[in-house]
Amino acid sequence: MKKLLGLALLAAVIGMMSVASAGDRYDKQKVVYHVNYYGAKQQAGALRNIQNHINAVGAENLDLKVVMHGNGVAMVMEPEYLSETKMKEANADADMQARIAGLKQQGVKFNICANTLKGRQIPMDALYDTTEADIVPSGVAELAHLQAQGYTYIKP
Repeated sequence: MKKLLGLALLAAVIGMMSVASAGDRYDKQKVVYHVNYYGAKQQAGALRNIQNHINAVGAENLDLKVVMHGNGVAMVMEPEYLSETKMKEANADADMQARIAGLKQQGVKFNICANTLKGRQIPMDALYDTTEADIVPSGVAELAHLQAQGYTYIKP
């Protein structure tokens, strides 16, 4: 019993040390996540990666953007609009919307490629919580632009 109690105490101390040091470990970061693929599970996984990133570094220490183009726009496209577009998926169901809303509340910015919207005939009202300010002329050009500004590129 003493051995079990000792192990539990050791685990608690290690847990507190890792939580305390996570905030001290990381400086401010500028990061861009690149999403250009279909698959609701993979897209939800990317959003989990982003939340884990925020949890580790702290929202106050992050300037984090998500750039979507091509198939990746499915992440913010509401399913009821799918038949009106040239997309194969529309993954912005209630669960995906909740994940996106939670990240936006923590300061994450979502950018969408205008070329994709035009080429795939996606109207603005088909996109969950998107304004004109969220639209960038070109997803790939935006990625290059952000990297030139010092953003670290991540493709989950």
